[in-house]
Amino acid sequence: MGIDLALIWFVIIVFSIMMYIMMDGFDLGIGILYPMVKDKHDRDVMMNSVAPVWDGNETWLVLGGAGLLGAFPLAYAIVLDALSIPLTLMLLALIFRGVAFEFRFKANHKQQHIWDKAFICGSIITTFVQGVVVGAFIQGFPVANRTFMGGYFDWFAPFPLFCGFGLVVAYALLGCGWLIMKTQAHLRQTMYRIAGPLTFLMLIVIVIISLWTPLLNQTIADRWFSLPNIWFFLPVPLLVILAAAIILHSVKQQKYDYRPFLAALLLIFLGFTGLGISIWPYLIPPVISFREAASPPESLGFMLVGALFIIPIILVYTYWSYYVFRGKINPEQGYH
Repeated sequence: MGIDLALIWFVIIVFSIMMYIMMDGFDLGIGILYPMVKDKHDRDVMMNSVAPVWDGNETWLVLGGAGLLGAFPLAYAIVLDALSIPLTLMLLALIFRGVAFEFRFKANHKQQHIWDKAFICGSIITTFVQGVVVGAFIQGFPVANRTFMGGYFDWFAPFPLFCGFGLVVAYALLGCGWLIMKTQAHLRQTMYRIAGPLTFLMLIVIVIISLWTPLLNQTIADRWFSLPNIWFFLPVPLLVILAAAIILHSVKQQKYDYRPFLAALLLIFLGFTGLGISIWPYLIPPVISFREAASPPESLGFMLVGALFIIPIILVYTYWSYYVFRGKINPEQGYH
């Protein structure tokens, strides 16, 4: 029995995207939370909490995009055709946000507010567009003869747009948990106050998307509500309630500052895995599976050699950067 290279690459890409969402999500969330924090010193602390790691987090996005191009070129071509406008907006917002991040530390006090606004806009647009892309995948793509047959604005529909809003809420909650874990004093208290309402809003978003998704896509509805699948999916809402309860209990006690962040990560993970299970095995739902979209085995094998070399390096670098800058940050210390 040969090695299933297409499946291995599917797992690599899914893993890369999951790592990006979970790790870059909290620093995008910090940009989303910026308008809720007016104190300049607190904003400096928020920036400093992610300054050592934010650019490394985006390595996973590059790996996922490059892997999709090399391993599943058909899917890459259809996605770019169907989502060219939102993906272009996302890349421009990421560039704008990165520039704002660096220039803010070097600007004088009179100009700093300009880069603060740029950081806020870049973070919100990037997050919103990522949610729109997820919603478009759930909605599905019209494909015939292995070619996208829809319009350039098919993504501009109620469900993808609501998913964009939902991801903004999710990343804001993740950023809130990160700041609770990493900061002290006034900023930590502010984040605890915000975490409760954000959790309730996140639960509302999850309920709406969970009800809307099977109404939108009959294939997903059949998968969710058929036996024995329904028994496998049953723990998911229970785990969502558990994660929300952990956050709300932590807000009440204001102890164990790591718990809100870990619980928010669990919510993100449940949402991502739920998406993956719902559209499996389609890479372009509802018509093209990952096997149909895969490159020849020779190409997949050649790329896998490089991936097995570079992925451990990324993992070690990621672990080391978070380990070195672990614990609460010093409010008086900067990283630029």
